Amino acid sequence: MRMISIGQLSLEQRVGQMFMCGFHGQHADEQIHTLIRDYHVGGVIYFRRNVGSVDQLTRLSADLQAIAAQSGELPLMISVDQEGGMVARIDKEGVTQVPGNMALGAAGKPDYTRECARILGRELKSIGIDMNLAPVVDVNNNVLNPVIGVRSYGENAESVAVHGVAAIEGYQSQGIAATAKHFPGHGDTAVDSHLGMVTVPHDRDRLEQVELLPFRQAIEAGVDAIMTAHVIFPTIEPEPIPATLSRKVLTGLLREEMGFDGIIITDCLEMHAISKPYGVAEAAIRAVEAGADLVLVSHTLEDQISAVEAVVEAVRMGRIEEATINQALERIISWKTVRCGQWGSKNDELPRLASIESTLDEIASNSITVIHNDGLLPLNTDKDVYVIWPEVVQRTEVDEPWSHTDSLGVALAQRRSGVREHKITTQPSYDEADRILKDVSDADQIIVCTYTSAGHLPKGQQRLVEKLSEKYSLIVVALRNPYDLLEIPKPGSYVCTYENTPAVVRTLSLVLTGELQSTGSLPVSLR
Repeated sequence: MRMISIGQLSLEQRVGQMFMCGFHGQHADEQIHTLIRDYHVGGVIYFRRNVGSVDQLTRLSADLQAIAAQSGELPLMISVDQEGGMVARIDKEGVTQVPGNMALGAAGKPDYTRECARILGRELKSIGIDMNLAPVVDVNNNVLNPVIGVRSYGENAESVAVHGVAAIEGYQSQGIAATAKHFPGHGDTAVDSHLGMVTVPHDRDRLEQVELLPFRQAIEAGVDAIMTAHVIFPTIEPEPIPATLSRKVLTGLLREEMGFDGIIITDCLEMHAISKPYGVAEAAIRAVEAGADLVLVSHTLEDQISAVEAVVEAVRMGRIEEATINQALERIISWKTVRCGQWGSKNDELPRLASIESTLDEIASNSITVIHNDGLLPLNTDKDVYVIWPEVVQRTEVDEPWSHTDSLGVALAQRRSGVREHKITTQPSYDEADRILKDVSDADQIIVCTYTSAGHLPKGQQRLVEKLSEKYSLIVVALRNPYDLLEIPKPGSYVCTYENTPAVVRTLSLVLTGELQSTGSLPVSLR
């Protein structure tokens, strides 16, 4: 990247560099052209909607950088939410579907976490991506947390910190900016900040012992970026202001007290916890006033333009000091000078494909957790098996359906005969539950797989397990949220997988048939 001084840039260019925006196509559409060319936006975020294939995405990254260069702008900082597990914007061949955080927490080996981040970081860099909005270092200690859950390494702050540092080291060894999130901590909440305002009311001692600990260790490890949480922390900020908009949190705590000198990036300002009470444009001004360097507005062109224009006007009117803009830009330019656009710059050898698959299978066998077993496992080869499998077809603000996951029934049928399967939605009706009750009347062994994307186990799945439990001793497999056990009668056997990625489903079939021993340890409490 050519060296450039801040004095060479207009106010509009400097402010534009402080924004990271998304767009809606698999090619450089008019939205992103406008943002780069006319509003000087310095960052782009990819979502599943932008991904057709790895080759297509690589071309798109090159096209976007070309637009910036032709417009006389700095190289773009291109980012993605590729956390692993159930949060993967790129689910195409050519990008390894690495385990999610709670699966890695259950495996309990930080070397696995570091290696997964190293593999994924190298692949992202080869596509032209510079920043991964990961790892999540929130400590998930609230069973009703609807938005973090298995995105966390677990409920133990020290363990979360160790795995978080390992991930940071893995990503940044490949020239990818790691982003620790969501500061000061989104783990002990029962509301999704995509949908509404959240408060964490704990005193400072508790925050230091739990929420802040992983962030302190991430800073010591040299993490490039930290993402803010749209969460209120009254102990730190007495006014009812979310952390993203609080100068006491971002500047007072994170910058001055904790000594972080990297890039502070906001979570998306279109999330309802911010957009409803403040509006995106006003929130952008407040975030910059609070100390944010990079403002994320992910979806809507009107909001993106209004936010950029609002910050420019706030500087012209004296509400935001120009020095504030320049300090943020210094951090952004410093990072871009070192990392941005240097595709495939690392020469260290990564494992071959077969070795990567073997590693994923090894991690899966070390993460799958048999909570209890009343003699139903391993499966009896002389008896038929009936599998109830929930198909994940609905996207949420966090999860998106996988495009290539075989069901457990398919995986088991490849290993043994006598396997039947009934596929349900994650929100089955009571009538569907009743139909299954009739269909399983001659089944010898019943495996019910549950899937909860947020909060409570869906009522239809809950009813199905309850009704089946009245007549049968069940094997229940929680495909995502381990807390499902708290909402159903105690089954004969209970297994947690933390995700339904291909490697996990493949390995789960081996665990159930007794061909593999699982050694995972539950990283959260079921109480």
